Amino acid sequence: MSVDQSSKKVLVLGAGYVASPVVEYLSRDSNVRITVASALRDEAEQLAQKHQNTDAVCLDIQRRPEELAKLIQEHDLCISLLPYGLHGKVADLCIAHHVNMVTASYSNVLTANPDASYHQRAVDADVTILNEMGLDPGIDHLLAMECFDEVKELGGKVTSFRSFCGGLPAPEFSDNPLRYKFSWNPRGVFLAALNGARFIDNGKIVEIPPGGVDLMESVKPFDFLPGFNLEGYSNRDSLHYLKEYGIEGATTCMRGTLRYKGYTDCLIGLMKLGMLQPTPHPALHPDGPDVTWRKLIAILTNQSSNNLLENLKRSVAEKVGSLERLQAVEQLGLFDNTTPVIKHNTPLDTLAHHLAKTLTYEKNERDLVILRHDIGITWPNNTKESREITLVVYGEPNGYTAMAKTVGYPAAIGAKMLLDKEIQRKGLVMPLSKDIYRPVLQRLEQEGIKAVQRTHRFES
Repeated sequence: MSVDQSSKKVLVLGAGYVASPVVEYLSRDSNVRITVASALRDEAEQLAQKHQNTDAVCLDIQRRPEELAKLIQEHDLCISLLPYGLHGKVADLCIAHHVNMVTASYSNVLTANPDASYHQRAVDADVTILNEMGLDPGIDHLLAMECFDEVKELGGKVTSFRSFCGGLPAPEFSDNPLRYKFSWNPRGVFLAALNGARFIDNGKIVEIPPGGVDLMESVKPFDFLPGFNLEGYSNRDSLHYLKEYGIEGATTCMRGTLRYKGYTDCLIGLMKLGMLQPTPHPALHPDGPDVTWRKLIAILTNQSSNNLLENLKRSVAEKVGSLERLQAVEQLGLFDNTTPVIKHNTPLDTLAHHLAKTLTYEKNERDLVILRHDIGITWPNNTKESREITLVVYGEPNGYTAMAKTVGYPAAIGAKMLLDKEIQRKGLVMPLSKDIYRPVLQRLEQEGIKAVQRTHRFES
Protein backbone atom coordinates (compact mmCIF):
# COMPACT_ATOMS: atom_id res chain seq x y z
CA MET A 1 0.00 0.00 0.00
CA SER A 2 1.04 3.59 -0.47
CA VAL A 3 2.97 5.22 2.37
CA ASP A 4 2.18 8.69 1.01
CA GLN A 5 -1.10 9.56 2.73
CA SER A 6 -1.49 12.86 0.86
CA SER A 7 -2.18 11.17 -2.47
CA LYS A 8 -3.72 7.99 -3.81
CA LYS A 9 -1.84 5.78 -6.23
CA VAL A 10 -3.50 3.89 -9.08
CA LEU A 11 -1.81 1.25 -11.22
CA VAL A 12 -3.30 0.86 -14.71
CA LEU A 13 -2.26 -2.38 -16.41
CA GLY A 14 -2.46 -1.93 -20.18
CA ALA A 15 -2.10 1.13 -22.40
CA GLY A 16 -4.44 0.35 -25.32
CA TYR A 17 -7.53 2.21 -26.51
CA VAL A 18 -9.51 1.76 -23.30
CA ALA A 19 -6.70 3.04 -21.07
CA SER A 20 -6.86 6.59 -22.44
CA PRO A 21 -10.26 7.60 -21.01
CA VAL A 22 -9.44 5.73 -17.78
CA VAL A 23 -6.27 7.74 -17.22
CA GLU A 24 -7.83 10.99 -18.41
CA TYR A 25 -10.76 10.64 -15.97
CA LEU A 26 -8.61 9.75 -12.95
CA SER A 27 -6.02 12.45 -13.68
CA ARG A 28 -8.66 15.16 -13.25
CA ASP A 29 -8.09 14.74 -9.53
CA SER A 30 -4.68 16.22 -8.70
CA ASN A 31 -4.60 14.03 -5.59
CA VAL A 32 -4.43 10.87 -7.70
CA ARG A 33 -1.10 9.62 -9.03
CA ILE A 34 -1.25 7.11 -11.88
CA THR A 35 1.23 4.55 -13.16
CA VAL A 36 0.57 3.05 -16.58
CA ALA A 37 2.27 -0.30 -17.05
CA SER A 38 2.46 -1.93 -20.48
CA ALA A 39 4.69 -4.32 -22.38
CA LEU A 40 4.66 -1.69 -25.15
CA ARG A 41 6.90 1.11 -23.86
CA ASP A 42 5.93 3.69 -26.51
CA GLU A 43 2.19 3.29 -25.86
CA ALA A 44 2.63 3.72 -22.11
CA GLU A 45 4.91 6.75 -22.45
CA GLN A 46 2.67 8.48 -24.99
CA LEU A 47 -0.32 8.04 -22.70
CA ALA A 48 1.56 9.24 -19.62
CA GLN A 49 2.81 12.37 -21.39
CA LYS A 50 -0.77 13.51 -22.09
CA HIS A 51 -1.88 13.67 -18.45
CA GLN A 52 -0.73 15.18 -15.18
CA ASN A 53 0.59 13.02 -12.35
CA THR A 54 1.02 10.05 -14.68
CA ASP A 55 4.11 7.88 -15.08
CA ALA A 56 4.89 5.05 -17.49
CA VAL A 57 6.52 1.69 -16.79
CA CYS A 58 7.50 -0.93 -19.36
CA LEU A 59 6.42 -4.28 -17.97
CA ASP A 60 5.68 -7.71 -19.41
CA ILE A 61 3.83 -9.33 -16.52
CA GLN A 62 4.27 -12.79 -18.00
CA ARG A 63 8.05 -12.55 -17.94
CA ARG A 64 8.48 -10.37 -14.85
CA PRO A 65 5.81 -11.34 -12.30
CA GLU A 66 8.00 -10.23 -9.40
CA GLU A 67 8.05 -6.69 -10.85
CA LEU A 68 4.26 -6.74 -11.12
CA ALA A 69 3.99 -7.81 -7.48
CA LYS A 70 6.24 -4.91 -6.43
CA LEU A 71 4.19 -2.40 -8.45
CA ILE A 72 0.89 -3.62 -7.02
CA GLN A 73 2.28 -3.40 -3.49
CA GLU A 74 3.24 0.25 -4.09
CA HIS A 75 -0.28 1.30 -5.17
CA ASP A 76 -3.67 1.71 -3.51
CA LEU A 77 -5.69 0.34 -6.42
CA CYS A 78 -5.08 -1.66 -9.59
CA ILE A 79 -7.14 -1.44 -12.79
CA SER A 80 -6.53 -4.45 -15.02
CA LEU A 81 -7.18 -3.75 -18.70
CA LEU A 82 -5.20 -6.83 -19.67
CA PRO A 83 -6.64 -9.82 -21.59
CA TYR A 84 -9.14 -11.56 -19.31
CA GLY A 85 -6.97 -14.66 -18.97
CA LEU A 86 -4.45 -12.63 -16.92
CA HIS A 87 -6.92 -11.23 -14.38
CA GLY A 88 -6.50 -14.23 -12.07
CA LYS A 89 -2.77 -13.62 -11.73
CA VAL A 90 -3.39 -9.93 -11.00
CA ALA A 91 -6.17 -10.72 -8.50
CA ASP A 92 -3.90 -13.14 -6.61
CA LEU A 93 -1.33 -10.37 -6.13
CA CYS A 94 -3.93 -7.73 -5.22
CA ILE A 95 -5.32 -10.02 -2.52
CA ALA A 96 -1.84 -10.87 -1.25
CA HIS A 97 -0.92 -7.18 -0.93
CA HIS A 98 -4.36 -5.90 0.22
CA VAL A 99 -4.91 -3.72 -2.86
CA ASN A 100 -8.35 -3.11 -4.39
CA MET A 101 -8.87 -4.05 -8.06
CA VAL A 102 -11.18 -3.09 -10.94
CA THR A 103 -11.80 -4.92 -14.24
CA ALA A 104 -14.24 -4.52 -17.11
CA SER A 105 -14.39 -8.29 -17.65
CA TYR A 106 -16.95 -10.92 -16.69
CA SER A 107 -16.58 -12.03 -13.07
CA ASN A 108 -16.71 -15.68 -14.13
CA VAL A 109 -13.08 -15.28 -15.16
CA LEU A 110 -12.41 -15.42 -11.41
CA THR A 111 -15.27 -17.70 -10.35
CA ALA A 112 -14.87 -20.44 -12.98
CA ASN A 113 -12.46 -22.28 -10.70
CA PRO A 114 -14.18 -22.63 -7.30
CA ASP A 115 -10.97 -23.93 -5.75
CA ALA A 116 -9.42 -20.49 -6.27
CA SER A 117 -12.05 -19.01 -3.86
CA TYR A 118 -11.31 -15.44 -4.92
CA HIS A 119 -14.38 -14.01 -3.19
CA GLN A 120 -13.64 -15.36 0.28
CA ARG A 121 -9.93 -14.68 0.00
CA ALA A 122 -10.66 -11.07 -0.96
CA VAL A 123 -13.12 -10.69 1.93
CA ASP A 124 -10.55 -12.08 4.36
CA ALA A 125 -7.94 -9.67 2.99
CA ASP A 126 -10.35 -6.68 3.24
CA VAL A 127 -10.09 -6.23 -0.54
CA THR A 128 -12.72 -5.25 -3.11
CA ILE A 129 -12.45 -6.70 -6.61
CA LEU A 130 -14.97 -4.75 -8.68
CA ASN A 131 -15.72 -6.64 -11.91
CA GLU A 132 -17.91 -6.06 -14.98
CA MET A 133 -17.34 -2.30 -15.02
CA GLY A 134 -17.35 -1.75 -18.77
CA LEU A 135 -20.05 -1.66 -21.44
CA ASP A 136 -21.17 -5.27 -21.83
CA PRO A 137 -20.72 -6.31 -19.10
CA GLY A 138 -21.15 -3.04 -17.24
CA ILE A 139 -23.47 -0.31 -18.49
CA ASP A 140 -25.94 -3.04 -19.49
CA HIS A 141 -26.16 -4.05 -15.79
CA LEU A 142 -26.53 -0.47 -14.57
CA LEU A 143 -29.45 0.33 -16.86
CA ALA A 144 -31.17 -3.01 -16.26
CA MET A 145 -30.95 -2.84 -12.47
CA GLU A 146 -32.14 0.77 -12.38
CA CYS A 147 -35.31 -0.35 -14.18
CA PHE A 148 -35.77 -3.61 -12.25
CA ASP A 149 -35.43 -1.96 -8.83
CA GLU A 150 -37.88 0.79 -9.75
CA VAL A 151 -40.45 -1.77 -10.94
CA LYS A 152 -40.12 -3.81 -7.74
CA GLU A 153 -40.39 -0.74 -5.52
CA LEU A 154 -43.69 0.14 -7.23
CA GLY A 155 -45.06 -3.38 -6.81
CA GLY A 156 -44.57 -4.52 -10.40
CA LYS A 157 -43.06 -7.70 -11.80
CA VAL A 158 -40.52 -8.08 -14.60
CA THR A 159 -41.84 -10.73 -16.98
CA SER A 160 -39.29 -10.53 -19.80
CA PHE A 161 -35.83 -9.14 -20.48
CA ARG A 162 -34.06 -8.99 -23.82
CA SER A 163 -30.71 -7.23 -24.02
CA PHE A 164 -28.54 -6.84 -27.12
CA CYS A 165 -25.35 -4.85 -27.50
CA GLY A 166 -22.79 -4.29 -30.23
CA GLY A 167 -19.72 -2.27 -31.07
CA LEU A 168 -19.81 -1.40 -34.76
CA PRO A 169 -18.23 0.89 -37.32
CA ALA A 170 -20.38 3.93 -38.04
CA PRO A 171 -22.63 2.99 -40.99
CA GLU A 172 -20.61 4.95 -43.52
CA PHE A 173 -17.53 2.85 -42.66
CA SER A 174 -19.19 -0.57 -42.76
CA ASP A 175 -18.48 -1.21 -46.45
CA ASN A 176 -16.76 -4.58 -46.23
CA PRO A 177 -18.06 -8.18 -46.29
CA LEU A 178 -18.20 -8.43 -42.48
CA ARG A 179 -19.78 -4.97 -42.09
CA TYR A 180 -17.34 -4.75 -39.18
CA LYS A 181 -13.94 -3.31 -38.25
CA PHE A 182 -11.45 -4.13 -35.55
CA SER A 183 -9.84 -1.76 -33.08
CA TRP A 184 -8.04 -4.68 -31.37
CA ASN A 185 -7.29 -8.35 -31.95
CA PRO A 186 -10.18 -10.04 -33.83
CA ARG A 187 -9.41 -13.33 -32.07
CA GLY A 188 -11.84 -12.65 -29.22
CA VAL A 189 -14.62 -11.71 -31.65
CA PHE A 190 -14.20 -14.94 -33.59
CA LEU A 191 -13.96 -17.13 -30.48
CA ALA A 192 -17.19 -15.57 -29.17
CA ALA A 193 -18.92 -16.53 -32.42
CA LEU A 194 -17.91 -20.15 -31.81
CA ASN A 195 -19.56 -20.23 -28.36
CA GLY A 196 -22.89 -21.84 -27.65
CA ALA A 197 -25.81 -19.99 -26.09
CA ARG A 198 -28.50 -20.70 -23.53
CA PHE A 199 -31.57 -18.61 -22.76
CA ILE A 200 -35.27 -18.80 -21.89
CA ASP A 201 -37.82 -17.50 -24.39
CA ASN A 202 -41.51 -17.40 -23.45
CA GLY A 203 -40.97 -20.09 -20.85
CA LYS A 204 -38.96 -22.42 -23.09
CA ILE A 205 -35.27 -23.02 -22.41
CA VAL A 206 -33.28 -22.88 -25.63
CA GLU A 207 -29.74 -24.27 -25.95
CA ILE A 208 -27.55 -23.66 -28.99
CA PRO A 209 -24.47 -25.90 -29.14
CA PRO A 210 -20.99 -24.45 -29.57
CA GLY A 211 -19.26 -24.61 -32.93
CA GLY A 212 -20.50 -21.44 -34.55
CA VAL A 213 -22.78 -22.26 -37.47
CA ASP A 214 -25.86 -23.04 -35.34
CA LEU A 215 -25.39 -19.82 -33.38
CA MET A 216 -24.96 -17.71 -36.52
CA GLU A 217 -28.00 -19.34 -38.14
CA SER A 218 -30.13 -18.39 -35.11
CA VAL A 219 -29.71 -14.70 -36.01
CA LYS A 220 -32.79 -12.42 -35.98
CA PRO A 221 -33.35 -9.01 -37.64
CA PHE A 222 -33.75 -5.97 -35.36
CA ASP A 223 -35.61 -2.84 -36.38
CA PHE A 224 -35.83 -0.81 -33.15
CA LEU A 225 -33.64 1.77 -34.91
CA PRO A 226 -35.07 1.62 -38.46
CA GLY A 227 -32.21 3.64 -39.93
CA PHE A 228 -29.78 0.83 -39.08
CA ASN A 229 -29.76 -2.56 -40.77
CA LEU A 230 -29.20 -4.62 -37.60
CA GLU A 231 -29.25 -8.30 -36.74
CA GLY A 232 -28.60 -10.06 -33.46
CA TYR A 233 -27.81 -13.46 -32.00
CA SER A 234 -27.71 -14.85 -28.46
CA ASN A 235 -24.57 -14.67 -26.39
CA ARG A 236 -23.35 -17.07 -23.70
CA ASP A 237 -25.59 -18.36 -20.89
CA SER A 238 -28.35 -15.88 -20.06
CA LEU A 239 -30.14 -18.07 -17.51
CA HIS A 240 -27.97 -17.21 -14.52
CA TYR A 241 -28.98 -13.56 -14.89
CA LEU A 242 -32.48 -14.44 -13.68
CA LYS A 243 -30.98 -14.84 -10.22
CA GLU A 244 -28.26 -12.17 -10.58
CA TYR A 245 -30.88 -9.58 -11.52
CA GLY A 246 -33.53 -10.86 -9.11
CA ILE A 247 -36.07 -11.50 -11.87
CA GLU A 248 -36.58 -15.22 -11.30
CA GLY A 249 -40.24 -14.94 -12.35
CA ALA A 250 -39.43 -13.74 -15.87
CA THR A 251 -40.37 -16.17 -18.65
CA THR A 252 -37.92 -14.59 -21.10
CA CYS A 253 -34.28 -13.74 -20.42
CA MET A 254 -31.97 -13.33 -23.38
CA ARG A 255 -28.71 -11.43 -23.85
CA GLY A 256 -27.02 -11.13 -27.20
CA THR A 257 -24.79 -9.41 -29.73
CA LEU A 258 -25.77 -6.80 -32.35
CA ARG A 259 -24.18 -6.61 -35.79
CA TYR A 260 -25.06 -5.17 -39.19
CA LYS A 261 -27.01 -7.52 -41.43
CA GLY A 262 -24.62 -9.70 -43.42
CA TYR A 263 -22.09 -10.24 -40.63
CA THR A 264 -23.38 -13.64 -39.56
CA ASP A 265 -23.78 -14.86 -43.15
CA CYS A 266 -20.16 -13.96 -43.87
CA LEU A 267 -19.01 -15.79 -40.73
CA ILE A 268 -21.03 -18.87 -41.71
CA GLY A 269 -19.12 -18.95 -45.01
CA LEU A 270 -15.77 -18.63 -43.22
CA MET A 271 -16.75 -21.36 -40.75
CA LYS A 272 -17.83 -23.77 -43.49
CA LEU A 273 -14.57 -23.07 -45.29
CA GLY A 274 -12.62 -24.01 -42.15
CA MET A 275 -11.11 -20.55 -41.67
CA LEU A 276 -12.36 -20.22 -38.08
CA GLN A 277 -10.98 -23.52 -36.82
CA PRO A 278 -9.24 -22.80 -33.47
CA THR A 279 -7.04 -25.92 -33.66
CA PRO A 280 -3.57 -26.11 -35.28
CA HIS A 281 -3.35 -26.96 -38.97
CA PRO A 282 -0.15 -28.49 -40.48
CA ALA A 283 -0.13 -25.97 -43.34
CA LEU A 284 0.03 -23.09 -40.84
CA HIS A 285 2.98 -24.19 -38.73
CA PRO A 286 5.26 -21.12 -38.52
CA ASP A 287 8.31 -23.19 -39.49
CA GLY A 288 6.62 -24.90 -42.44
CA PRO A 289 6.88 -23.96 -46.13
CA ASP A 290 5.36 -20.70 -47.35
CA VAL A 291 1.72 -20.74 -48.36
CA THR A 292 -0.43 -18.10 -50.04
CA TRP A 293 -4.09 -17.53 -49.17
CA ARG A 294 -5.15 -19.21 -52.41
CA LYS A 295 -3.03 -22.26 -51.64
CA LEU A 296 -4.44 -22.39 -48.11
CA ILE A 297 -7.99 -22.25 -49.45
CA ALA A 298 -7.12 -25.10 -51.84
CA ILE A 299 -5.79 -27.16 -48.94
CA LEU A 300 -8.88 -26.49 -46.81
CA THR A 301 -11.16 -27.55 -49.69
CA ASN A 302 -9.06 -30.60 -50.63
CA GLN A 303 -8.23 -29.13 -54.03
CA SER A 304 -4.95 -29.14 -55.92
CA SER A 305 -2.94 -25.96 -55.43
CA ASN A 306 -2.40 -25.99 -59.21
CA ASN A 307 -6.14 -25.90 -59.86
CA LEU A 308 -7.40 -23.06 -62.04
CA LEU A 309 -8.78 -20.15 -60.02
CA GLU A 310 -12.27 -20.50 -61.49
CA ASN A 311 -12.34 -24.19 -60.59
CA LEU A 312 -11.23 -23.36 -57.04
CA LYS A 313 -13.95 -20.72 -56.76
CA ARG A 314 -16.56 -23.25 -57.83
CA SER A 315 -15.37 -25.63 -55.11
CA VAL A 316 -15.44 -22.84 -52.53
CA ALA A 317 -18.97 -21.81 -53.59
CA GLU A 318 -20.16 -25.39 -53.07
CA LYS A 319 -18.51 -25.61 -49.68
CA VAL A 320 -19.74 -22.27 -48.30
CA GLY A 321 -23.21 -22.62 -49.79
CA SER A 322 -23.83 -19.36 -51.68
CA LEU A 323 -22.37 -16.94 -54.22
CA GLU A 324 -22.63 -14.12 -51.65
CA ARG A 325 -20.35 -16.01 -49.27
CA LEU A 326 -17.94 -16.76 -52.14
CA GLN A 327 -17.82 -13.03 -52.95
CA ALA A 328 -17.12 -12.28 -49.29
CA VAL A 329 -14.17 -14.70 -49.29
CA GLU A 330 -12.80 -13.00 -52.40
CA GLN A 331 -13.33 -9.47 -51.07
CA LEU A 332 -11.47 -10.37 -47.88
CA GLY A 333 -8.42 -11.14 -50.03
CA LEU A 334 -8.44 -14.89 -49.44
CA PHE A 335 -7.82 -15.79 -53.09
CA ASP A 336 -4.59 -13.77 -53.19
CA ASN A 337 -1.75 -15.82 -54.67
CA THR A 338 1.14 -13.39 -54.37
CA THR A 339 1.88 -12.70 -50.71
CA PRO A 340 2.85 -15.47 -48.27
CA VAL A 341 0.45 -15.86 -45.37
CA ILE A 342 1.80 -14.90 -41.93
CA LYS A 343 1.10 -18.21 -40.21
CA HIS A 344 -0.15 -18.48 -36.62
CA ASN A 345 -0.69 -22.24 -36.27
CA THR A 346 -4.50 -22.19 -36.45
CA PRO A 347 -6.75 -20.96 -39.26
CA LEU A 348 -8.60 -18.72 -36.77
CA ASP A 349 -5.46 -16.99 -35.46
CA THR A 350 -4.01 -16.67 -38.96
CA LEU A 351 -7.18 -15.05 -40.29
CA ALA A 352 -7.44 -12.83 -37.20
CA HIS A 353 -3.91 -11.50 -37.83
CA HIS A 354 -4.80 -10.81 -41.48
CA LEU A 355 -8.06 -8.99 -40.74
CA ALA A 356 -6.51 -7.00 -37.89
CA LYS A 357 -4.49 -5.29 -40.61
CA THR A 358 -7.03 -5.13 -43.46
CA LEU A 359 -10.24 -4.30 -41.53
CA THR A 360 -8.87 -1.69 -39.17
CA TYR A 361 -10.15 1.84 -38.60
CA GLU A 362 -8.52 4.43 -40.82
CA LYS A 363 -7.81 8.05 -39.95
CA ASN A 364 -11.02 10.10 -39.48
CA GLU A 365 -13.20 6.99 -39.24
CA ARG A 366 -15.39 6.47 -36.20
CA ASP A 367 -17.11 3.64 -34.44
CA LEU A 368 -20.49 3.24 -32.80
CA VAL A 369 -21.94 1.45 -29.78
CA ILE A 370 -25.60 0.39 -29.59
CA LEU A 371 -27.14 -1.12 -26.46
CA ARG A 372 -30.80 -2.07 -26.26
CA HIS A 373 -32.95 -3.43 -23.41
CA ASP A 374 -36.55 -4.53 -24.01
CA ILE A 375 -38.26 -5.18 -20.68
CA GLY A 376 -41.76 -6.55 -20.14
CA ILE A 377 -43.57 -5.57 -16.93
CA THR A 378 -46.85 -6.53 -15.26
CA TRP A 379 -48.32 -4.17 -12.64
CA PRO A 380 -50.52 -5.19 -9.67
CA ASN A 381 -53.69 -4.13 -11.57
CA ASN A 382 -52.65 -6.50 -14.42
CA THR A 383 -51.69 -3.62 -16.71
CA LYS A 384 -48.87 -4.63 -19.05
CA GLU A 385 -45.98 -2.34 -19.86
CA SER A 386 -42.95 -2.51 -22.12
CA ARG A 387 -39.86 -0.38 -21.57
CA GLU A 388 -37.36 0.23 -24.33
CA ILE A 389 -33.97 1.46 -23.13
CA THR A 390 -31.61 2.47 -25.94
CA LEU A 391 -28.04 3.74 -25.70
CA VAL A 392 -26.24 4.99 -28.81
CA VAL A 393 -22.73 6.41 -28.54
CA TYR A 394 -20.49 7.49 -31.43
CA GLY A 395 -16.72 7.64 -31.36
CA GLU A 396 -14.82 10.81 -32.10
CA PRO A 397 -12.69 10.87 -35.28
CA ASN A 398 -9.06 10.93 -34.09
CA GLY A 399 -10.34 10.95 -30.49
CA TYR A 400 -11.77 8.34 -28.17
CA THR A 401 -13.61 5.49 -29.81
CA ALA A 402 -17.15 4.79 -28.64
CA MET A 403 -15.95 1.45 -27.28
CA ALA A 404 -13.09 3.07 -25.37
CA LYS A 405 -15.44 5.61 -23.77
CA THR A 406 -18.15 3.14 -22.82
CA VAL A 407 -15.67 0.64 -21.36
CA GLY A 408 -13.09 3.07 -19.97
CA TYR A 409 -15.29 5.61 -18.19
CA PRO A 410 -17.28 3.05 -16.15
CA ALA A 411 -14.02 1.40 -15.06
CA ALA A 412 -12.52 4.76 -14.11
CA ILE A 413 -15.66 5.86 -12.24
CA GLY A 414 -15.72 2.60 -10.31
CA ALA A 415 -12.04 3.02 -9.45
CA LYS A 416 -12.62 6.57 -8.20
CA MET A 417 -15.54 5.38 -6.07
CA LEU A 418 -13.25 2.81 -4.45
CA LEU A 419 -10.56 5.41 -3.84
CA ASP A 420 -13.14 7.70 -2.23
CA LYS A 421 -14.58 4.81 -0.18
CA GLU A 422 -18.02 5.14 -1.77
CA ILE A 423 -17.97 1.36 -2.27
CA GLN A 424 -17.50 -0.46 1.02
CA ARG A 425 -18.31 -4.08 0.22
CA LYS A 426 -15.45 -6.58 0.08
CA GLY A 427 -14.85 -9.63 -2.06
CA LEU A 428 -15.95 -10.01 -5.68
CA VAL A 429 -18.42 -7.19 -6.37
CA MET A 430 -20.62 -6.53 -9.40
CA PRO A 431 -22.36 -3.18 -10.11
CA LEU A 432 -25.87 -4.48 -9.43
CA SER A 433 -26.78 -2.50 -6.31
CA LYS A 434 -28.24 0.99 -6.13
CA ASP A 435 -25.28 2.39 -4.20
CA ILE A 436 -23.10 1.62 -7.23
CA TYR A 437 -25.27 1.87 -10.34
CA ARG A 438 -26.99 5.15 -9.44
CA PRO A 439 -23.85 7.33 -9.02
CA VAL A 440 -22.12 5.61 -11.95
CA LEU A 441 -25.05 6.35 -14.30
CA GLN A 442 -25.14 9.97 -13.09
CA ARG A 443 -21.43 10.41 -13.74
CA LEU A 444 -21.60 8.69 -17.12
CA GLU A 445 -24.28 11.18 -18.12
CA GLN A 446 -21.80 13.97 -17.36
CA GLU A 447 -19.49 12.32 -19.91
CA GLY A 448 -22.24 12.34 -22.55
CA ILE A 449 -23.19 8.68 -22.11
CA LYS A 450 -26.94 8.62 -21.53
CA ALA A 451 -29.64 6.17 -22.56
CA VAL A 452 -33.11 7.04 -23.84
CA GLN A 453 -36.12 5.25 -22.34
CA ARG A 454 -39.57 4.85 -23.90
CA THR A 455 -42.57 3.29 -22.19
CA HIS A 456 -45.70 1.71 -23.68
CA ARG A 457 -48.66 0.57 -21.56
CA PHE A 458 -51.28 -1.96 -22.58
CA GLU A 459 -54.54 -2.50 -20.74
CA SER A 460 -55.19 -6.12 -19.79
